[in-house]
Amino acid sequence: MSRIQTTFATLKQQGKTALIPYITAGDPHPKHTVNLMHTLVKNGADMIELGVPFSDPMADGPVIQRASERALVHKVGLTAVLDMVKEFRQTNQTTPIVLMGYANPIEAIGPTVFADRAKAADVDGVITVDYPPEECGEFVKELRARDIDPVFLLSPTTEPKRVELIVNQASGFVYYVSLKGVTGAANLDIVEVSARVASIRQQTNLPVGVGFGIRDAATAKATAAIADAVVVGSRMVQEIEASNDDNLLENVAALMKELKTAVDAA
Repeated sequence: MSRIQTTFATLKQQGKTALIPYITAGDPHPKHTVNLMHTLVKNGADMIELGVPFSDPMADGPVIQRASERALVHKVGLTAVLDMVKEFRQTNQTTPIVLMGYANPIEAIGPTVFADRAKAADVDGVITVDYPPEECGEFVKELRARDIDPVFLLSPTTEPKRVELIVNQASGFVYYVSLKGVTGAANLDIVEVSARVASIRQQTNLPVGVGFGIRDAATAKATAAIADAVVVGSRMVQEIEASNDDNLLENVAALMKELKTAVDAA
């Protein structure tokens, strides 16, 4: 089994939900990223979603857009992100790392080259927001041939036939976008999300993660009660944005502890 599959299996045996924080690689400065990753794990992260900075993100709200802008000022691109994962792996061989980004940087070097380099960096999963499942069969094959899980997004507007197509392409887990809109929106409807997660589970045995509207301990706890994973992105990036070099790790650790306590209490 992959690290992602092993993590979900272990948590299921323990009756727990995975907590997956998101950070943008290189934000607020490249020197902090690996330390932030270790801080997230130390304080409760079961996996890490590591954003690849991109200049034209279509799914990210203003908070994560600003994070990408801060990282891009320091020339953090795909190569730098993979190097960060390699550095993280020097002392952590167990926590799954899922890259989240867009197709352009992958197409720039070629899907095969990307898959080889992701494998060499010990990446566990890849979310590519703008690779539609109808057009990425070869990319999925490249990832799976290297034991990297292709993770796909499902939205409130995804029709059942397309859900079937997507879950047949996916492995590791599927990521349900809990609202119509970009990351960081604050209108999570937990009743609707619960119904959609239940519907998705009728079409796949893959774990279902939920993100895009989880902004505090209360929403994290409510989501953990219905999902296999809780993904926290914009709220984590906000904490980074509001911190400085002196209190960055301390503030992120405190938020992680708060979220982990809430998720475990679900």
